[in-house]
Amino acid sequence: MTATVPNSMTNSKAVAAATATGTAQDAARLAAPTPGVGSPGAHAAVGSMSIDNVSCFYGSHLAVADVSLEIPGRAVTAFIGPSGCGKSTLLRAINRMHEVIPGAKAVGSIKLDGVDLYTKGIDPVSVRSKVGMVFQKPNPFPAMSIKDNVLAGLIIRGARPRGSAADELVERCLTRAHLWDEVKDRLKKSGDSLSGGQQQRLCIARAIAVQPDVVLMDEPCSALDPISTLAIEELMRDLARDYTVVVVTHNMAQANRISDVTAFFSLASAGQPGRLVEAGLTTDIFSAPKVTATRDYIDGRFG
Repeated sequence: MTATVPNSMTNSKAVAAATATGTAQDAARLAAPTPGVGSPGAHAAVGSMSIDNVSCFYGSHLAVADVSLEIPGRAVTAFIGPSGCGKSTLLRAINRMHEVIPGAKAVGSIKLDGVDLYTKGIDPVSVRSKVGMVFQKPNPFPAMSIKDNVLAGLIIRGARPRGSAADELVERCLTRAHLWDEVKDRLKKSGDSLSGGQQQRLCIARAIAVQPDVVLMDEPCSALDPISTLAIEELMRDLARDYTVVVVTHNMAQANRISDVTAFFSLASAGQPGRLVEAGLTTDIFSAPKVTATRDYIDGRFG
């Protein structure tokens, strides 16, 4: 089953029609930097994604089966569903983090603006620079200052900016993460000196510093208090002006509040692979789902 977003989402958020014509071109397009980090309207790419017949394995165990889904650019897409249905596994497959686990693999096609991220010759590191990840538990590097945490991705790649360029990048990313005013006078302090909500926003600033087109978030509010959760939700909506945001959440009210598109995943029983059940505009999924299982889950009758 291929889940597509209704036509009302397909103006500036349309799926890119271009198709890569060869491995070399794909690799070059993926590696090309996106100018203007963190500034509105800076991204040249639409940032739409096309997932086609993707299945994910842990060794011989099939965890996610045959997912086909269109993810619109410059929008928030929420993955919802009961625990164990493969939402986080699929999320990690999108930026090729899944294959880091020994024995794990994904098959099928995942395209970002027409470039298949699983094409032979595509560097997974390049994929992760274009498709950033924010994890469930905030994970700033404790040995690094707040400033160096923002620059960490560039430091690891040997591309650390210096002087005023570094200062401007840090301020821009922290401002975009709604954190600058809170930390601008203590940039040299350790990243883990911040509160949980501040740490998560620092991780978001770190993710956008490497100029991604897509930001993936795996239950980014599950460990946060309600006030910090509200701050992250507002940030996700703001980021969607310039980035494609995909978030896994178990909070139905949150998915309804923040997302433009919702994809519901489920599984027949424990040990069975997770599958995409239904996807569409969030307003439609929450008000008039086409599948009974979707309605039952949203209404709290299972999961």
